[in-house]
Amino acid sequence: MSRIIAIANQKGGVGKTTTSVNLSAALASLGKRVLLVDLDPQGNATMGAGVDKYELDETIYEVLVEGRSASEVIQKESPNGCDVLPANSDLTAAEIELMSVEGREARLSDALEPVRAGYDFVLVDCPPSLNVLTLNAFVAADSVLVPIQCEYYALEGLTALLDTIEQIREAVNPELVIEGLLRTMYDGRNNLGLEVSAQLTEHFGDQVFRTVVPRNVRLAEAPSHGMSIIQYDRGSRGALAYLALAGEVVRATNATQQSGGGTGPSGGAVESRVADTGAGIGANAGVNAGAEAGGSVATTAVSTTSGVVPAVSSQAFPGGAPKASHRATTCARHEDHAVAHYMAEPVRKPLINPAAVSANDDDLDGTIHSVNLEMEDTHIDENEVMDATIVDDAAVIDEESLRSARESITQE
Repeated sequence: MSRIIAIANQKGGVGKTTTSVNLSAALASLGKRVLLVDLDPQGNATMGAGVDKYELDETIYEVLVEGRSASEVIQKESPNGCDVLPANSDLTAAEIELMSVEGREARLSDALEPVRAGYDFVLVDCPPSLNVLTLNAFVAADSVLVPIQCEYYALEGLTALLDTIEQIREAVNPELVIEGLLRTMYDGRNNLGLEVSAQLTEHFGDQVFRTVVPRNVRLAEAPSHGMSIIQYDRGSRGALAYLALAGEVVRATNATQQSGGGTGPSGGAVESRVADTGAGIGANAGVNAGAEAGGSVATTAVSTTSGVVPAVSSQAFPGGAPKASHRATTCARHEDHAVAHYMAEPVRKPLINPAAVSANDDDLDGTIHSVNLEMEDTHIDENEVMDATIVDDAAVIDEESLRSARESITQE
């Protein structure tokens, strides 16, 4: 059963297109059949997926306004591994031309219906406004993923967006849910970023994805090469974050389909992934304050398709959380897990404070700080799948994955 996810926020510059392109590529790299729908007249998602918007004879404009079949316009097998329903500046006129069309809010839904069965996921990159194009996305979608920049004014407009989603749910699409709120452009060295992230988790709790997308030079460079970050630099922090996000989305989708519904990143019966206070793991003041003070840091319970893994007991790390040096790659061994597994490089002490990590991207790329892995000069089998979620350059590893990894460790 396919799932249509609209990626939307009426604020511009929050990472909608970046998330659309890179999440679609990450899902495709996990073996999923993905269609990326560009609903923004700027056509940046089209270009980011490796399709030249200036060379197109037909785009989504012809689908929405002229009634062309989506299957005739879809660009098959773009360089980032997914199919693309492209857009360019022609789409600018669609908003005006659709105003007089009966059933204008359902044009996208009608167009996608014949093709959606051929995909596991359909991701819709929405324009940065609440117009008729965004309305079309909400009517067609099963859920809405909202990227939120971890900076000042991050919450501005969020209430209006959520109100619009509620109105769509009540009027035309009762199945529409919030897929999750995604924290983007996060910088753990910035107190403001910590505060905004903490505010989001405080107010929205389990609707906030555990994955946090960091500021990353490689992530910013990738679009200029017409590539997703997965193709451009698979070992970068940006790639790891979107691979982890893909795992959350796949797991939530599996759980939702098994339970017959649900909202939030955990799907089904939503389980809280962030603590009510700063003591829990997350990109909030708690993780850094706890590590800085040499105090206790504990993970929260993690929802999986087989149930909820109990929260890991608090562990005191004098001097901060341990640094797990590795080169991460990805694997699709388990359908409902997104993943980074460790290459055979040693995990070494001394323990460090994640908040004091170097600001140099080159130093951080390929490095994950594990708050639960306290091992010295050990190796983890590179075939062992780890459920890793990037939070402030940290991998939050759930108890089940941690136990499995420890069983595979070979002491030197």
